[in-house]
Amino acid sequence: MFTKTKKCYSPHEKSYYQNKQATGATILILITMLFIATSATTSIPISSSSSPSSSSMIRFQKPLSQLRRSIKYHYPLISPKHLTKSLPCPLWSSSFSFCLQQLHTSSPSSLSRSSFSAAAPFCTFSPLMAYQNPSPVVSSPQEEVVELKDNPLLKDFDFPPFDVVEAKHVRPAIRAILSDLENELVELEKSVEPTWPKLVDPLEKLVDRLQVVWGVVNHLKSVKDSADLRSAIEEVQPEKVKFNLRLGQSKPIYNAFKAIRESSDWNTLSDARKRIVEGQLKEAVLNGVSLEDDKREQFNKVQQELEKLSQKFEENVLDATKKFEKLITDKKEIDGLPASALGLAAQTAASKGHEKATAEEGPWMITLDAPSFLPVMQHSRNRSLREEVYRAYVTRASSGDLDNSPIIDQILKLRLEKAKLLGYNNYAEVSMAMKMATVEKAEELLEKLRTASWDAAVQDMEDLRKFSQEQGAVEASDLSHWDLSFWSERLRESKYDINEEELRPYFSLPKVMDGLFSLAKTLFDIDVEAADGLAPVWNNDVRFYRIKDSLGNPIAYFYFDPYSRPSEKRGGAWMDEVVARSRALARNGASARLPVAHMVCNQSPPVGDKPSLMTFREVETVFHEFGHALQHMLTKEDEGLVSGIRGIEWDAVELPSQFMENWCYQRDTLMSLAKHYETGETLPEEVYLKLLAARTFRAGTQSLRQIKFASTDLELHGSYIPGGSESIFDIDRRVSKKTSVIAPLPEDRFLCGFSHIFAGGYAAGYYSYKWAEVLSADAFSAFEDAGLDNEKAVKETGRKFRETVLALGGGKPPLDVFVQFRGREPSPEALLRHNGLLAATAPA
Repeated sequence: MFTKTKKCYSPHEKSYYQNKQATGATILILITMLFIATSATTSIPISSSSSPSSSSMIRFQKPLSQLRRSIKYHYPLISPKHLTKSLPCPLWSSSFSFCLQQLHTSSPSSLSRSSFSAAAPFCTFSPLMAYQNPSPVVSSPQEEVVELKDNPLLKDFDFPPFDVVEAKHVRPAIRAILSDLENELVELEKSVEPTWPKLVDPLEKLVDRLQVVWGVVNHLKSVKDSADLRSAIEEVQPEKVKFNLRLGQSKPIYNAFKAIRESSDWNTLSDARKRIVEGQLKEAVLNGVSLEDDKREQFNKVQQELEKLSQKFEENVLDATKKFEKLITDKKEIDGLPASALGLAAQTAASKGHEKATAEEGPWMITLDAPSFLPVMQHSRNRSLREEVYRAYVTRASSGDLDNSPIIDQILKLRLEKAKLLGYNNYAEVSMAMKMATVEKAEELLEKLRTASWDAAVQDMEDLRKFSQEQGAVEASDLSHWDLSFWSERLRESKYDINEEELRPYFSLPKVMDGLFSLAKTLFDIDVEAADGLAPVWNNDVRFYRIKDSLGNPIAYFYFDPYSRPSEKRGGAWMDEVVARSRALARNGASARLPVAHMVCNQSPPVGDKPSLMTFREVETVFHEFGHALQHMLTKEDEGLVSGIRGIEWDAVELPSQFMENWCYQRDTLMSLAKHYETGETLPEEVYLKLLAARTFRAGTQSLRQIKFASTDLELHGSYIPGGSESIFDIDRRVSKKTSVIAPLPEDRFLCGFSHIFAGGYAAGYYSYKWAEVLSADAFSAFEDAGLDNEKAVKETGRKFRETVLALGGGKPPLDVFVQFRGREPSPEALLRHNGLLAATAPA
């Protein structure tokens, strides 16, 4: 019986939610988290039948009595990740896009980053209006003098000055803002009253200045990393965290929210405002507001240390990924690699000093960045090369100065200590306090999906062994990890006559984006138009877009950074907010500030005169992240703390992102974007049918991998005892016995690169990808029921999806939003059907 619901996609975040990623419904958490946070808990049923009246339906609900014990992790829940959302994904398929940048624990939720109006759609931000003193501020001996009046982070701007911000600007800007905000907080605490104008509005405005600047800085660290920028962030981060804790533990603010909750006017508040108040109260408890002095001091120390450890963990992963470089000069060693991979490898070699490198003659540089790593694993006939690259990947950041093993142990130890301080048994309970699920329900869902996937995964392995044997492979009787992707691709090609590399010419980035925007027009009645030059960007490859409603009015904006840049950009894909829709931060007579987002991917860049030619998985990833962005940008909720992706429970935030992926398999949509970049020829019908048939190829294996990651996550945060008889790698191997058909290598240290849970928002929350998959698959089934070839019905259903899932944000519990759209509670039937696992059974 299917008794649990789950969410998220990414890596999941995805993430944000990468993602992630919904941003916290509370300001207290907004400050401590960079992107998403989940808000008030809610009951969430999931049915094992498509009928809403099924007797097997189980409701998941947390009683209000748990309110005082509810606790939420400042940054890990936000990732969003950033809604975050997200980090490099352990799997390379649509189901594992790394969503939500909010995965960064070091990134606070960007509550409001600038001011927008319909009349003047640019955001004007003045973070330092009170600072008129032009005297220089020197933050470190190595840093040149930067006068406040010349600091781009402290100037008025329409859109963030991504193009001119440097490391030297970070320290003086953050310190100046923190000094100002400390004074403002003192004044607010003196004058606070339990009313919206005297409490919520000024609080939202107060945190906005820090959010916008910190958001810019942290984003640049993700997409334009440098040693100087890292150093600057590391120096001021403790000061930022200290202020966040000070705000999150403010008793005058907490008491004012309590007074609103207990007032006679409570029942007159809108659903959104009730969600904000209840979320603020929970977040305050989770932030330690109820702790006594000694315990609060220890809690704050733990928070500071966790922030530093998570940042160091991510930096180690990035550095370890960049550190591996294999230069190949012998053409025989790269046999089997497709032209696109050879072109990228030569381009990488040229960037490393081999100026004369060509795709045809080399030399070629192989790295652990996904666009380089994946083609090697899937297509290289050089088995020793596959083995070398695979071993390097699964042992990243596990030795020497970049070893994340002791960092993981310390993170888990501190998270457990934090849970105990807050009155919980373990950190998994802390994580679930602000989610739809409970630990038991999450585990129950994972086991349900595991048993449905196991037999199919076993058959997947048998099929590979048989096929490789038929091809005369010497390794057929003893397939290793570095053989699986290679023989999977050969079997896929044989079974469906599909070669992913041969499909690339049909998926050029410009055509894919045109098709995506056309779909958005059909479903949601919006127009997406290029607005390059309107806003500063951090790299010349970044595009900027404007979204208009049916009347031609601007309603949102977003950046798109599509290409891999291993030397400065972290891996994965994510969406994050730049600013959120907000009534309180509206300007120039507008009713609300307009939202701005950014989408970041890591696909293959253009090579020579060719545009970026995408794999089908990269197409799915773009659709996925755009789904997150749509929920942020198409919100109609004006209360800034629950608009867009904010305030949405973490395990529901992947619904729109995973929902959008389904359209990659819908015929009209796919044919609209699958155009040969040279001839304009549409993807042949027979190829589309093969793609459709191949959708469930090795679905059992892919499902088990996600379940393994989610189960390991819950074990580490639920039952693992730091310093006990089992190591983190013992836990990983034990979980693998039930979730992996082939055991991991003894030296496998994948956990050392598992940024989702150790440097992001998915700690004890990775299950969210599967939880939200249930919701997203069932949501898409509404379009199937209406008839995918019925344009009128599709448009009507699309408008309904926009008015509920995309428009309501965190202003209502996600279960209520789902029921409002679907007319019933969610069922796992659609997910199992889409994966070809509906009738599957497996032994325990």
